[in-house]
Amino acid sequence: MSFRTPDLHERQQAAATARKSALEKFKAAANDPSVAEKQAARAAIHQARQERMAEREKQRLAREAELAAQAAREAELAEQARLEAERIAAIAAAEEAERELQLAAEQKAARDARYAARKAAKKVRRRGY
Repeated sequence: MSFRTPDLHERQQAAATARKSALEKFKAAANDPSVAEKQAARAAIHQARQERMAEREKQRLAREAELAAQAAREAELAEQARLEAERIAAIAAAEEAERELQLAAEQKAARDARYAARKAAKKVRRRGY
């Protein structure tokens, strides 16, 4: 027995037969009802996944809107607290300034009284009465 190599024509026929066989196998698989069922199942899974993703996205957007509203409320409260603190600080500063003015007036009155007393004492010493 000797080894025989196929010639060009035999190789081409073998390749054509293989192509036809592969094509028939592919066509048979495409017409198979189980393939259609699998494709329908995949489509249903895909649709369910899309719905879940849309629901999650809607929940995420609602959560973000709620957080934004809460942040706005907190910012409003912080602004009100800041304004109240500024108002209280302004009142305290005004009261402190009023106390300082009153203290300065009292100190001036005491100084003027001492000055007047010295002047009167000096007058008494000079005139003798």
